[in-house]
Amino acid sequence: MKLALIVLIPFIGALVPPLAMKAGRNVCTAATAAVTALALVILLSEIPGVYSGDVARTGVAWLPQLGLSFSFFVDGLGLFFAALILTIGLLIILYARFYLDRTDSLGRFFCYLLLFQGSMVGIVLSDNILLLVVFWELTSLSSFLLIGYWYHLPASRAGALMALVVTGAGGLALMGGMLLLGHIAGSFELSEILTRGETVKASPLYLPALLLILLGAFTKSAQFPFHFWLPHAMAAPTPVSAYLHSATMVKAGIFLLARLWPVLSGTQEWFLIVSMTGLVTMVIAAWIALFKDDLKALLAFSTVSHLGLLTMLLGFGTRIAVVAAVFHVLNHATFKAALFMSAGIVDHEAGTRDIRRLGGLYYLMPITSGLAIIAAASMAGVPLLNGFLSKEMMLEEASHTVYAGQAWLFPLFATIGALLSAAYSARLIFRVFLGPKRSDYPLHPHDPPFGMWLPVALLIIPVIAIGVMPATFAGLVVEQTARAAAGGALPDYHLALWHGLTPALAMSALALVGGLMLLWAYPAANRVRLAVPRPEAMTMFKSSVAGIVRTSRAILSDIDNGRLPRYLGVIIGSIGVLALVGFLGANPAPVAGDRATLPATLPAVTGWLVLLLACGLIIQRHYDRLTALIITSIVGLVVSLAFLQFSAPDLALTQISVEVVTTILLLLAINLLPRTTPDEIPLRAKLGAGGLAMLVGIGVAALAYAVMTRSFETISGYHIEQSKPGGGGTNVVNVILVDFRGYDTFGEIIVLAVAALTIFALLDSAMHGAAGRRLARVRFDQQAHDPHPLMLTVVARILLPLSLMVGVYILLRGHNMPGGGFIAGLIVAIAFLMQYMASGYVWAHRRARFDAHVMIGGGVMIAGATGMASLLFDRPFLTSTFDYFHLPIFGEVELASAMAFDIGVFFTVVGTCLLSLATLSRVEERAEEASRRAEARV
Repeated sequence: MKLALIVLIPFIGALVPPLAMKAGRNVCTAATAAVTALALVILLSEIPGVYSGDVARTGVAWLPQLGLSFSFFVDGLGLFFAALILTIGLLIILYARFYLDRTDSLGRFFCYLLLFQGSMVGIVLSDNILLLVVFWELTSLSSFLLIGYWYHLPASRAGALMALVVTGAGGLALMGGMLLLGHIAGSFELSEILTRGETVKASPLYLPALLLILLGAFTKSAQFPFHFWLPHAMAAPTPVSAYLHSATMVKAGIFLLARLWPVLSGTQEWFLIVSMTGLVTMVIAAWIALFKDDLKALLAFSTVSHLGLLTMLLGFGTRIAVVAAVFHVLNHATFKAALFMSAGIVDHEAGTRDIRRLGGLYYLMPITSGLAIIAAASMAGVPLLNGFLSKEMMLEEASHTVYAGQAWLFPLFATIGALLSAAYSARLIFRVFLGPKRSDYPLHPHDPPFGMWLPVALLIIPVIAIGVMPATFAGLVVEQTARAAAGGALPDYHLALWHGLTPALAMSALALVGGLMLLWAYPAANRVRLAVPRPEAMTMFKSSVAGIVRTSRAILSDIDNGRLPRYLGVIIGSIGVLALVGFLGANPAPVAGDRATLPATLPAVTGWLVLLLACGLIIQRHYDRLTALIITSIVGLVVSLAFLQFSAPDLALTQISVEVVTTILLLLAINLLPRTTPDEIPLRAKLGAGGLAMLVGIGVAALAYAVMTRSFETISGYHIEQSKPGGGGTNVVNVILVDFRGYDTFGEIIVLAVAALTIFALLDSAMHGAAGRRLARVRFDQQAHDPHPLMLTVVARILLPLSLMVGVYILLRGHNMPGGGFIAGLIVAIAFLMQYMASGYVWAHRRARFDAHVMIGGGVMIAGATGMASLLFDRPFLTSTFDYFHLPIFGEVELASAMAFDIGVFFTVVGTCLLSLATLSRVEERAEEASRRAEARV
């Protein structure tokens, strides 16, 4: 339970900042920090158990049928990343308090920050890979909110959209890869999958799963060619950049590679793809970073380069490379977060991030400059700082790596990447903080308040401490984390300042010296850069998005043209094509099965011929609304006779009731419309639609015939056997609807209620403006008065109480005999419909004593309350129960909880019909008002 709390606390705590903001910025900051600190304290309490070799797990089933569970576990890797996320999160909260202006909504910012924090912690602690994907997508959504926090700026909106599109698309690929991985491993629990690496790698689905998972990881961690989104996300406030894009979000892809390393690594495909992608990203991003004049852009591309370094290490596939990767994750998070916050301080105090307008800040901002110089030196790989140690371990591993038979490839380009890193770090130091003071700063630079540089100073402490005594301050953390990532014991290694005269030391020295020389030759290098074609990522992205939008609109303009026949044609045609592809791709068996067909009796043949004739007449007379409606009701009657033929009285009774209700409602509606439908469909379209209908009809008929002539087991036998002992009723159909499949029925009445309310709302808007005037004019032109025959009126009022009694009777007996809430609701609806037909819309509506909205809502609530009541007895939702009682005079009586559910269905159905009548009544009332106004004018 504690592990779930670590994840849930930031999500729940996201509600705190907007409320606490009313008490002031300091209270809001303290409350937000308390939320993160609470989650961190609970996490740190797991350290003794994890470092002693235990793996804490917790979880509950969520959707077990899909393999999705709300489960978490914490080992060395999850503990390391979660602690990194929460610790740096605390520093960012303090920094943001002083960085953001008073005009910025601090409460909203902290709310978004905690949502992102919870999503990231959820990723690193998830034990279920589907749950991990859920949190993965939540990071994309919450980071979209953070990047676009300054939504009034076009750059922020563009950067947020780009990040969402790229990482969201990668998330979809990751989802597919995780589904394949779970299928291969036979489990979606990560702790189980980690023990089945050989099974996964031996599967023929390994390569598709690997490619999809890597696509998700590469997009999230901005690997080439998806590196372009990260720098544009720097339009966000600096606290966002420092948190998301140096220590947390972009590390999600690295975490995923490390987490699945025991399962996916060790193959040629892993090595070739992952290591080369990392190497290319490291070198290209470092080259771009060298020439960026915006401080945050330089740091953004340097982040991409270091992410490439981490990816390359994990791609090597050796356990010592995993150690180096874990060590560099720790080091990079410290010096890069410090650098981003320092860049924010410079921008905040000097008024610009443009390197060309800066210089000499060491004399004006000594504290900030000193801290930033140390962090930049660590990024360059200067000895006695933590960045030097992990960089040297990377170069050592690269020096032993042979790629495609070429032993020089990785050592050379890894050294070039390190050289470029030293060059852009030196440029940052010398061009921003050293050199002579200037007289044209936009603002007068000075050190910020204590609260802004304190988080930077706290991050610099491990930069120096680990650099001087790595084994003391990082040895245990790196060992425990790397062991969990590698999935077993590690080779002998030691973290130390001096490993002797090694190739890595020479490569490191060459990188530092070469970086300084490259900075000295910067003008020449810049001329080379300018001479090479440079595609602009934002332009390419916008062009791609615009092209997709144009293509989508072109397709939609042909499909979504506002005509129902086109929609039906596309839907039915797609179904037919899919069915045909499935049929051709299988081994076709004879259409006829082994079951003998029933003899064709004269009544059955007659009904079939009537059905064919009615369908043909509908096609021929479809433009005459009244005729088409009458013929359609004949089709429904024949179908109900077929139900009776096959001993399905419930279905027959339902079909007849539905036909009566819909026919009367449509008759009332037609009374407000023109008698005929204008023929707007050309002959060619009719022939095409007719051909499609015939093909699909033949296919469906063949499918139905094939199914009905084959022997197979269905669940019907279970329902018949368990109807009485399990549901307490002898009417199998009703027991299925309100007991065995009550959840389906509950969903259906909700859909029915939503549909009724939506139609009511749409027609309510249609009654106003031009549409309302047109309806009133049509009604007035057709019939100025509503004749109500006296005989019909009298009979309808006499039948009302009788119909209500019959409806109640059908409702009460439905559990054991044909009937139930749905049929009873239709019968009662028919009684009310007759009143509207006999006495007129307005007369009947004004005398209605029931609010249709209340009946619909009440029916759904009664059905839902029936389901919730079962939870009080520790039973699943909508679990029904029944018992028998002996009452005087009545004898033995059965009482079933499903009766209450059926009553809810009854009220929903009646309310839906009454709401339809209310809508028609309002249209008629407006027509009568228009008629009276016209007569008054005459």
